Amino acid sequence: MAKQSIVDTVTPLVRPIVEAAGLQLVDVEYVKEGRSWYLRVYVDKQGGIDVEEIAKVSDPISTAMDTIDPDPFPEKYILEVSSPGAERPLKTDADLEKAVGEYIHISLYQPVDGQKVFEGTLQTLTATELTLVIKDKTRRIPRTFARDAIAHARLAIEF
Repeated sequence: MAKQSIVDTVTPLVRPIVEAAGLQLVDVEYVKEGRSWYLRVYVDKQGGIDVEEIAKVSDPISTAMDTIDPDPFPEKYILEVSSPGAERPLKTDADLEKAVGEYIHISLYQPVDGQKVFEGTLQTLTATELTLVIKDKTRRIPRTFARDAIAHARLAIEF
């Protein structure tokens, strides 16, 4: 089974477990690092999350993964349930809406002016585009990007 179809199979099983615990499902990924495969489930809540809250959903998620029939995992994997951290991905419209006014990082599918990566403060967001205020030496310049041109977005730490 392809990596994306594993994520598509797992996500609807994980979401109700996470939401029943009063948490938000931020992301699910199935990745190979070195020789090991990892199923990573990122959870969070307003104000942050602690280890006890992560532990509360880890066992039920593990049990749910063991009940999937047929087993979608072609290899043994390691389940990791964690917080997405300070640079959490912005996957949904709601994530982006909450990030207005925040410093974010975007990666584009195709370069714009020879550049595929931009960081700046998310100033505005519409259904079709977003505007970042980007630092350029001593100036701050608004740049608008089509939302369908954005491959990935995440919160970033401004230095």
